[in-house]
Amino acid sequence: MRVTMTCTQFQAMKRFLLAFVLLLPAVVFGQKTNVMVMEIKTEIDTRTKRYVELALKHADKIKADLVLIDMDTYGGVMTDAKEIVDLIMDFKKPIAVFINSDAASAGALISIACDSIYMTPGASIGAATVVGGDGEKAPDKYQSYMRGIMRSTAEENHRDPRIAEGMVDESFEIPGVKKQGQVITFSTSEAIKNGFCEAQVTSLDEILKRNKITDYTIDRFELEWADSVIEFFINPFISGILILIIIGGIYFELQTPGATFPILAAGIALVLYLIPYYLNGLADNWEIIALFIGLVLIAAEVFVIPGFGVAGVTGIVLTVCSLILIMVNNNLFDFEFVPPSSILYAVAAAFAGLLGGICLLFIGGSKIADSKYFKRVAHVQVHESKKGYTSSFIKEPMVGKRGIAHTVLRPSGKVMIEGQLFDAFTRSEFIEKGQSIEVVGEETTSLKVRLVV
Repeated sequence: MRVTMTCTQFQAMKRFLLAFVLLLPAVVFGQKTNVMVMEIKTEIDTRTKRYVELALKHADKIKADLVLIDMDTYGGVMTDAKEIVDLIMDFKKPIAVFINSDAASAGALISIACDSIYMTPGASIGAATVVGGDGEKAPDKYQSYMRGIMRSTAEENHRDPRIAEGMVDESFEIPGVKKQGQVITFSTSEAIKNGFCEAQVTSLDEILKRNKITDYTIDRFELEWADSVIEFFINPFISGILILIIIGGIYFELQTPGATFPILAAGIALVLYLIPYYLNGLADNWEIIALFIGLVLIAAEVFVIPGFGVAGVTGIVLTVCSLILIMVNNNLFDFEFVPPSSILYAVAAAFAGLLGGICLLFIGGSKIADSKYFKRVAHVQVHESKKGYTSSFIKEPMVGKRGIAHTVLRPSGKVMIEGQLFDAFTRSEFIEKGQSIEVVGEETTSLKVRLVV
């Protein structure tokens, strides 16, 4: 005879098995239950995904018996939430979520992926409709993708997939749960009634107590300093400042070759810009290569190619586009699941950095030139002729003197006058070697001569 089980019955059995698994180390081996706590209390984005990934690796490292997620979020980026769900579903030990106020949108999806859900009084879960950067409902292709993820995640944990789908889709009715035209957002009691919450609790300790865990140690996961630094730099505002330093550093190095400090600052800013985005999976190899190609083209236009043309314009376009794409979680120009707000922030950061760099060049250039540091690394003293400085190497008046062409003058060459060689040039005529010449003018280091017939 085939035996079937309702979602509620399955959840009851799962709670029993979870308690059994968590008590096993204490009963069999006399060990304390090892609990790791992590927090999701910010917008779901790439930084959150990296935080969860590092937290679960830490849980593996310390051999945690249970992971508790302390959650309060209004959601975030759908694609990052999906990757967090995959990390949770692949984790071998039980994961429980403590919804300490809100688990909306992407937060609801992540909660449904956990083995157990607990909520505080007055908490809520649901409202997973995908919205754009302007807060308006996104096109149906986004909704369809989110419905599919919610449904499959709920099925995996034996929760009602129709209810999970109803947190996204308002077009259908679920008798006793939702009316057509509404999106499901459960209170704590409603979530318990419909199998989307195990119990109402007020603290993490109460979750452990409900699961008969009394002898335990808690490890609260925190990012190491290096990871905290990386998370700090994945911020559009900070990225804009780094872009400004990169542009300003390159410009002032070109103005004062060999000064070292400007180009060193630009190099450090470039590293701080690229590495955090690369480590978080945002900066693809092709985007970084495109950025360096753009910088090389700009350098070639400045140092090698005369004028400013195709290479310079192409270099600027490549550089700006690369800086923007590095900040956006696209897949080879596929922006289907990238929120408009992320693109807007990236464009704003890139252009703010560029405009700031331009302002720095025009407004701050003169002030930097007057600074003590600039005067130490650059020669800024003016050698005026009234102070005895001159660029002429001719020590006596030469106009009217005669000599012979020591080399062919076509129109420049050397002449011999009174046993001394001088650089010389003609007005336009050619003078052959050995012909007589007369000095008709002096031009700093050269003499202007004519042919004497």
